[in-house]
Amino acid sequence: MKFATFTAGGRTQYGAVAEDGMIALGDAFPQWPTLFDVVQANALSTLAEAAMGRPVTHSDVQYEMVVPNAQRILCVGVNFPDRNAEYKDGSDRPKYMSLFPRFASGFTGHGRPLIRPPENHSLDYEGEVAVVIGKAGRRIAQADAYDHIAALTICNEGTVRDWVRHAKFNVTQGKNWDKSGAMGPWLVPFADPAQLDEARIVTRVNGEVRQDDVLARMMHPIRRQIEYISTFMALRPGDIIVTGTPTGAGARFDPPRYLAPGDVVEVEVNTIGTLRNTVEDEAT
Repeated sequence: MKFATFTAGGRTQYGAVAEDGMIALGDAFPQWPTLFDVVQANALSTLAEAAMGRPVTHSDVQYEMVVPNAQRILCVGVNFPDRNAEYKDGSDRPKYMSLFPRFASGFTGHGRPLIRPPENHSLDYEGEVAVVIGKAGRRIAQADAYDHIAALTICNEGTVRDWVRHAKFNVTQGKNWDKSGAMGPWLVPFADPAQLDEARIVTRVNGEVRQDDVLARMMHPIRRQIEYISTFMALRPGDIIVTGTPTGAGARFDPPRYLAPGDVVEVEVNTIGTLRNTVEDEAT
């Protein structure tokens, strides 16, 4: 069962994804206004039970950022060996992971355009797996880390590259342009370690494969990410960890191959689905 946030008839709500549309569920659970609230209540299984046997309620929908009111989104940078080598600084495998925050306003939904701002045209793509925390914890052991995951989704962690170079130590401003990235299409409940351990990320731009790697090659695996992050902050249900992108982003081509209006970007993860977005210039 997969769950999405969608808009139909001018109303945004959540529901279960069916082959021919969406099964709206929010009205049946007014105590949980959004999927964020569902995750906080550890109630994805309740949604799945409620969806069984219900008919499709909406066949024409627009997907939204899957958890549009997510409060804390933390991203892991430079987490694949080939990605580390791209920096050409001679550095070995880093002992500690790089981290930075993103905000929900920086993401749009599946099928929606990524927005290229007029201030800078270095909009780039980064295909990643995102994990949604479902069980609170502090100083979580790696052996227990997967027990704290509620669901998985896909992230195109869109970046305005020139703006990550505006300061000496941070990348926040280049990572948080409104609707520069996407997250979705849906949440897939996490039930089997193979959903992560056997996951592969493939990113295509206009049908051309640009990124292709497996999560098993991460320098800092997801179990380690949860352990490390929970050391300095208590993880809470609804927190999202965006776990890292493989080599092949547009910035590393010579010359760079940044996104332009009309481009189509697809991030496919074999255990989750495909997140697809077009690119448009911001209306000014």
